[in-house]
Parts: sequence; C-alpha cells; structure tokens
Amino acid sequence: MSGHSKWANIKFRKERQDAAKGKIFTKLIKEITVAARSGGKDLEANPRLRTAVQNAKAQNMPAKNIENAILKGTGELPGVTYEEITFEGYGPGGVALYILVTTDNRNRSVAEIRYLLNKYGGNLGESGSVSWVFEKKGLILISNESYPEEELMLKAIDGGADDFKVEGEYYEIYTQFEQLNNVRFFLENDGMNIENAELTMVPQNTVPLDGKQAEQMLKLMDALEDSEDVQNVFANFDIDEEIMVKMQ
Repeated sequence: MSGHSKWANIKFRKERQDAAKGKIFTKLIKEITVAARSGGKDLEANPRLRTAVQNAKAQNMPAKNIENAILKGTGELPGVTYEEITFEGYGPGGVALYILVTTDNRNRSVAEIRYLLNKYGGNLGESGSVSWVFEKKGLILISNESYPEEELMLKAIDGGADDFKVEGEYYEIYTQFEQLNNVRFFLENDGMNIENAELTMVPQNTVPLDGKQAEQMLKLMDALEDSEDVQNVFANFDIDEEIMVKMQ
C-alpha cells in the first residue's frame, strides 16, 4: 500500500496549494450537490453530505457557495444534474485504475477518459475488471505535528479505527467505510483537528514501477485528476517517493 499511501499524501498537499486557485472547489461543489440530491440537506441525517461540507470548509470554501450547492442538489435552486460513473482500466505496466467521475455529459467523459488513458500508455477495461484489486475504506488525515503518535493511535482505536499509519507529515487513520463518519466525529468531539476525511479504495496488491513507466503513470494520474469531471482516481502502483516528489 506504500505507493498508494504516498501518492494520496502528495495529492492532498497539492490540493491544499490548488485550493487558492479554485481548482478544487468545482469538485467539492459537485460532491456536495450530488450528496444533497441523494440524501437530502439535513447534515445529521446525511453523513455523505456532512463529510463533503466539512471537507469544503477545510478548504476555506465560502459558506454561501456551500449553501447554494446544497440547494441546487435538493432542487431548491436551479442547477446542473450530475451523473456518477465509475471507470475501470489499466495504466502503464498493468497498473489497475479505478476512476470516479461526476459529470453532466456522459459521452464527453467517456471520450476524455479513453483519450487520457491511451495517451499515457493505458486503456479502459470492462466493468469489474479491476475493482477486485481494491478494498473500500475510510481515510482520515491528521497533521502529525498536532498530537503525540501513541496518544492519537489509542484514541483512534477507541473510536473504532481499523489501522493507523504515519506517512510523511500526516497520521493516516483507516476505518471500515461505513464507520468513517463515526470515527471522524469521535475524534472531533475529543478535540482533534481533522485535515481531511474521505472514502478511499485501498489496493490489496501493488505493481512496482520505475523509469519511463513511472513517469507515464504519474503524468496519467495528474491528467486524470486535473479533469473537471474526475472526482477521484485510485491506482495500485508503487513508485519511489523521491520520483513522485520530483514529478510534482
């Protein structure tokens, strides 16, 4: 899981930098809108929406933007109707790719995902072709400068977490995906400052890459995540962290 974990942290740092430019806001607004449409606007009764709103606040999204996204989701304000699509495929070296898309134009998204995969040495697969590689988990990030490791690990376990890791500048707390919000709220109620919380797909095996394949893979990940329609990308590559940092 090392490659996946390192990329997730590099990606999160990049998102924090991009937030000032508004790059991440579009994806957060889409998630809030879809969450409100599927589960209603009551944050207490809609855990997905509550998580989306908290993540938007963590990125300093204005409250009015959040409110409007919720109202568009519930139909109280006019807005775009989004569709959620999952793409499965392969990257350089046979790396498994699980791509989550939220779009108002399915044909455009299919064409763009296929184009990007082909451009960087990958290809689309059939539904179910790679989903078995991944396990759905909850992931909570907390700055490792905020709390002593042992103290936080014990609190996380008490709150129902499955696993605890130190990766770079963050503590990574993994949960069963159904328990993400319960663990998050337990930690917040205990005074912990959550940097980010999201559902993730953790690879059960990894594909080591280096050289040109590693370079192609990282370019593909950047291209996919820069797409306005792509909400998240999960992959099972394992690339040396120095290479990943250099490519950013």
